[in-house]
Amino acid sequence: MRDLKRRRVLQILGATPALTALAFTESEAAAVGQQAQAARSRAAAAGQAYKPKFFTAAEFAAVTALADMIIPKDERSGSASEAGVPEFVDHFVSIQEERQVAMRGGLVWLDTECRRRFDKAFLGCADAERRQLLDDIAYPAKADPRFSHGVRFFSALRDLVAGGFWSSKIGVKDLGYMGNVPNAWDGPPQAVLDKLGLKADA
Repeated sequence: MRDLKRRRVLQILGATPALTALAFTESEAAAVGQQAQAARSRAAAAGQAYKPKFFTAAEFAAVTALADMIIPKDERSGSASEAGVPEFVDHFVSIQEERQVAMRGGLVWLDTECRRRFDKAFLGCADAERRQLLDDIAYPAKADPRFSHGVRFFSALRDLVAGGFWSSKIGVKDLGYMGNVPNAWDGPPQAVLDKLGLKADA
């Protein structure tokens, strides 16, 4: 997969119908993110690794690797895994049964294709090999129809990763979102008042 800056990833996702077709709302994503973060924090406090609710340990490791390829750490902020995105994806898939077969099947497809090309599973592949495969499935409009299963899987996972990242603390900070904060209101611009023939209240 080609190196993309986080800003460009956001632009790509925002320019496609994929993000608007997510099967969860912003508030749902935030709630799931909080639950996943709480589970991660509990595990860390107990000195244990996060225990996935749906994925096997190997599947969760693959999801983590994929998430960090989709949103890597850069000069602005942390990676997807640092934002708790793999936990978010695991938690979301665990409560949305309709996603489960596609997610697990997609990971099997990924390993099968890696074995066909490189004689090893996805996690055993070098970074360049992983990127070579993802280049073939990350861009639906350019993808070979033979890879349609991989394309659907990767698109669904990318949507979940984006939803998880940009509803996390790291992602919200990365966006520069200020939320509802008090600010000064100096009234309408003078040019607008002049055009309407109005005067500002003293």
